[in-house]
Amino acid sequence: MSPTTPESESGRPGRADDPADDLPTNRLAAFASSRGRYYAVFLAVFAAVLIISNISATKVIGFGPIVTDGGAFLFPIAYILGDVISEVYGFKAARKAVITGFGLQILATFVFWLVLISPPGPGYENQDAFAAVLGFYPRIVAASLVGYFVGQLLNSWVLVAVKKRMGESKLWVRLLTSTGVGEFVDTLLFCIIAFAGVIPGLDFINYIIVGFVYKVAVEVILMPVTYRVIKIVKKHEPSYELPADASR
Repeated sequence: MSPTTPESESGRPGRADDPADDLPTNRLAAFASSRGRYYAVFLAVFAAVLIISNISATKVIGFGPIVTDGGAFLFPIAYILGDVISEVYGFKAARKAVITGFGLQILATFVFWLVLISPPGPGYENQDAFAAVLGFYPRIVAASLVGYFVGQLLNSWVLVAVKKRMGESKLWVRLLTSTGVGEFVDTLLFCIIAFAGVIPGLDFINYIIVGFVYKVAVEVILMPVTYRVIKIVKKHEPSYELPADASR
């Protein structure tokens, strides 16, 4: 790598401060710097998707026997973005994205709480409706903070660990493996914390199973798009380099 290339902060193989570094490193596995051209864009979209999804998740929705929540429309995209960040920029950069997203979640929760407890102004007649929706939001955030923090970090760690063992080949293996582990833990923790006692009996079990299967299915369906995005970002990130003999 040329002397002008920024030093990676993203878990490049061999860095002692990356938890995945104790694993055997394949020399064809590379990561871009989190100071790179597109990392800030992915970080911003990742945080926005997370906040919008968690607000949407305050509504339980049902399509016949299928029970889920409003976050199902957008939340799987957060995992796809997490995969892109992990694959291109490494575990440390993915961890930074997760922490940033949840910091913004805490800020959003605090602002909603302030608005909720503030007295309604003259002519405002929707206080009860506002409380009914966003009053439930702190529990959703707590569920997301626990479930998604653990699930997404596991997703990123597994993806990077598999990449360091296998190199750049078989991207689909690390995408599916990491998503399966991360989404299962995330879905289980989120559903229990957010909706235990709210969704009754078998509907609650159905909610957990449908949530997990749905999120993994979205990952599989959108995998060609994920592949394409990762390929483009790797190509256009100046700090992403492989040895000259690496096959594409």
